[in-house]
Amino acid sequence: MLSKEIQLEVNRGAMLPLMEEFYTIQGEGFHTGTAAYFIRIGGCDVGCHWCDVKESWNAELHPPTSIDWIVENASKYADTVVVTGGEPLTWDMTLLTQKLKEHNLRVHIETSGAYKLSGEWDWICLSPKKNKLPTQTVYDRAHELKVIIYNKHDFIFAEEQAEKVNKNAILFLQPEWSKKEEMTPLIVDYVMNNPKWRVSLQTHKYLNIP
Repeated sequence: MLSKEIQLEVNRGAMLPLMEEFYTIQGEGFHTGTAAYFIRIGGCDVGCHWCDVKESWNAELHPPTSIDWIVENASKYADTVVVTGGEPLTWDMTLLTQKLKEHNLRVHIETSGAYKLSGEWDWICLSPKKNKLPTQTVYDRAHELKVIIYNKHDFIFAEEQAEKVNKNAILFLQPEWSKKEEMTPLIVDYVMNNPKWRVSLQTHKYLNIP
């Protein structure tokens, strides 16, 4: 149980439940292959059955950490920071992004969009989930739409989401890792027949890096 003082700091975004942070190569989407410092924030109630970081779901398992400490660590590495989760928009991202930008860092987010957008972002990767659809604020601002393909019905879901996202968003289809042998050939065929889409792969897993 958090003290009242710490809970207030979490509520305003001055402390966040930090699960992990690491410097690596971006493995997915538009910025694949580029160096980035990842900040993984705990807490998510979207509940994807194929989530590969389910340990991030329970925010209480991850200690509230001062954003000053988080930013100080991040500023030692690449000039790009990726905030991910969990679902980072569960929390108010305003103060974190302000402080990251004060250090002249490019600030990206990976989000399901399930909560209202907070914070100032240079790049928003929206990866929507069927069981908790994105808010309009994220549809309107997303720079890329990345839909995970677990089964054939997900292609229908992808097209539904492409209709809702802003016209400038870059569209990606990405096979769910455990189904990659089955789904990747279908995605390749789909993109060749529907060239508004691009293929995204979890290249960091092929490279065996975080």
